[in-house]
Amino acid sequence: MLNNYLDEARKLRDRGIPFVLATVVRAERPTSAKPGAKAIITADGALQGWVGGSCAEPSVKREARKALHDGRPRLLRLCPPEALGVARQEGVIEVALTCVSGGTLEIYLEPQLTQPHLVIIGHLTTTKALVVLGKALGYPVTVMGYEATAERFPEADRVLQHVDISALTVTPNTFVVVASHGNYDEEALEAALRSEAAYVGLVASRKRADDVKANLRAAGLTEAQLSKLKSPAGLDLGGSAPGELALSILAEIVRLSHREASLIPEVENRMPAVAKDVVCGMTVEIETARFTSVHGGLTYYFCSAGCKRSFETEPEAFAVKGGDHAISWERDD
Repeated sequence: MLNNYLDEARKLRDRGIPFVLATVVRAERPTSAKPGAKAIITADGALQGWVGGSCAEPSVKREARKALHDGRPRLLRLCPPEALGVARQEGVIEVALTCVSGGTLEIYLEPQLTQPHLVIIGHLTTTKALVVLGKALGYPVTVMGYEATAERFPEADRVLQHVDISALTVTPNTFVVVASHGNYDEEALEAALRSEAAYVGLVASRKRADDVKANLRAAGLTEAQLSKLKSPAGLDLGGSAPGELALSILAEIVRLSHREASLIPEVENRMPAVAKDVVCGMTVEIETARFTSVHGGLTYYFCSAGCKRSFETEPEAFAVKGGDHAISWERDD
């Protein structure tokens, strides 16, 4: 059991890393995991904790990645083949556990998608509007500025009287808006553009933005770093009042954050190739498979030493016939 799962979850949230919390909610003997057992799964397939052994874990990882992609929780039922569909319920995903001698596990998978951290650098009316709208969206909001005070921005989670973003924990889930209106644009942007922030926007005219870029280039920023700067910040909604500018910027951040959340698990953490264990029928990840055997020029993958031993004792009873592929692999995107 993952006894310190709250601490682990907090660490991942602080680093801006989405994850899935898996909890065993029901178990029928014999199963190794019991109700209340927990695990944390990240988009790269890493699993901390215990929600079942080698038979259950691949299915849990696979469904957890899907949950990170679509953002929806799901209930996973792992049961013997003969129990499939017996008590079928809407919304329950059933997977056969053919290498378990009976028993059923029901595991609730809850995706934890981190909210964007909104960092606003400035102290004037546009900053105020961004804070109010950002908090209305449920974002954690930090305000930075030499003249920024907690009294001026009571809605903000943090107010810092400097503009060095390197003093913060900046992750790819951090969105920075510089709305200092010429007071300390370059100083604020230099640190922001060197960071891992997903978005750096500048509230300024095009001419002012060109001047700022020239000054930052002279300060040693690379073209790659300068290319991260979005100015004018926000979608073009046609407005120019502080509230309208804030709305256009938050709209751009919402669009970008949702696009990034959906693309990262799908493209950067694509589902691994898998094979079917020809002895028990379980799905096995090819890259991490510990038990393999070559027969007739084809590689077979097994979930356990027992399945491998059964195959090698009588390979012709299990070997793939005809034009089928021994590994029967597929990639689940």
